[in-house]
Amino acid sequence: MAWTDYSSAPAPGTRVCPLAQVAGVLSLSVVTDKGSFPLLVTQAGGLRAYVNACPHQYLPLDYRSDQLLSADGTMLMCSAHGARFDISTGAALGGRIAGWTRFRWRSSMGWSSSGKTRTR
Repeated sequence: MAWTDYSSAPAPGTRVCPLAQVAGVLSLSVVTDKGSFPLLVTQAGGLRAYVNACPHQYLPLDYRSDQLLSADGTMLMCSAHGARFDISTGAALGGRIAGWTRFRWRSSMGWSSSGKTRTR
């Protein structure tokens, strides 16, 4: 499912957070007139953002724990089922997984914002 298919998805170009706020992995909700949209944002390997919903049961990756990064910092991990995803590409690496949605992001004047759709 593309991120734009979510009923609460922000419009492309929506300002999400100051870049200075993104350290490690940031879990946040983008609130728009359509509702609240869960995101994970990271600067690992370049600015990246993912829908904070494991494709196994669509629970947030931080549902049971705030620990989202693997010890070596190369993977995002689902705290509910142990699914693992490459932090740079969003590719599924293990656990109960079925693919994941990644955003294309851009940075301007210290803000990160959504861009064109890209699905994984």
